[in-house]
Amino acid sequence: MKLSIEARADLALAGVALLWGGTFVLVKAALDDISSLVYLALRFALAAVLLLWYFRRAPIFRMPAKAYLITALVGGLLMTGYILQTIGLKTITPAKSAFLTGLYIPLVPVFGAIIWRKLPLWQEIVGLVLAVGGTAMISWPEQSARIAIGDWLTIACAVAYACHILALGHFTPNIGLARMTCWQIMFGGLFAAIGSPIIEKPFWHVTTPTIAAIVVGGVFATAIAFGLQTWGQQHTSASRAALIFSLEPVFAWVVSFLVIGEVLTLRTGFGAALVLVGILFAELKPQFGKSD
Repeated sequence: MKLSIEARADLALAGVALLWGGTFVLVKAALDDISSLVYLALRFALAAVLLLWYFRRAPIFRMPAKAYLITALVGGLLMTGYILQTIGLKTITPAKSAFLTGLYIPLVPVFGAIIWRKLPLWQEIVGLVLAVGGTAMISWPEQSARIAIGDWLTIACAVAYACHILALGHFTPNIGLARMTCWQIMFGGLFAAIGSPIIEKPFWHVTTPTIAAIVVGGVFATAIAFGLQTWGQQHTSASRAALIFSLEPVFAWVVSFLVIGEVLTLRTGFGAALVLVGILFAELKPQFGKSD
């Protein structure tokens, strides 16, 4: 049976979550030997080269000036999220950062409703609530009630990611898949390179793990992942995309267990189950009522 374009888009976005979550362990291990923004600049530069080769027959460099501004905005929102998350990590734990970053999941439908004046389906809202609750179970530290400056920076990161998802879905049909995919990555890498000496002390101890992280991150977590995201969001709503991306911590959790033997607690398992139930609930919406 041939899958519908919407089903294929959902699978593509789930693949993106798998690529992001699956490469987390490798990247985390390498960041002891390379500063964050140097890593991002190199990772995005490699991805840009690969994407330009893949889309070499497309008119990537022939587009109106307005399109350059739009793709710079989309790439800027993406890298702003990365940079704010990196700065925030200096004062909060990675687990807390993961949860606060995941706040983009409910922010996407909220911002979408405000900007586009279109509410998500109630089934999607319930699914989002369940997914956020599951993300909290997976990521939120059991003893971390104090609000630090890193918390606010990471919340701002979530805002940037939510805006990126909305902007990507809204502008890609007019800009085109090839142009949007390539230019958001090129601008993102450029902003990382510019921001590195301003935000951090750049360094890179050339080691096998750092090279592996750059290659794997550039090929899989950037070139392939953002290509799939850009394509997939043309065929689904921003709210649905955000919901599917809530699978990322679940995949990261599973890979951590398989690769480094990280202990999986009952609480974490329950959180993963909530995420999956939330996504399943939203996926079953045709059973509850007609979609828009």
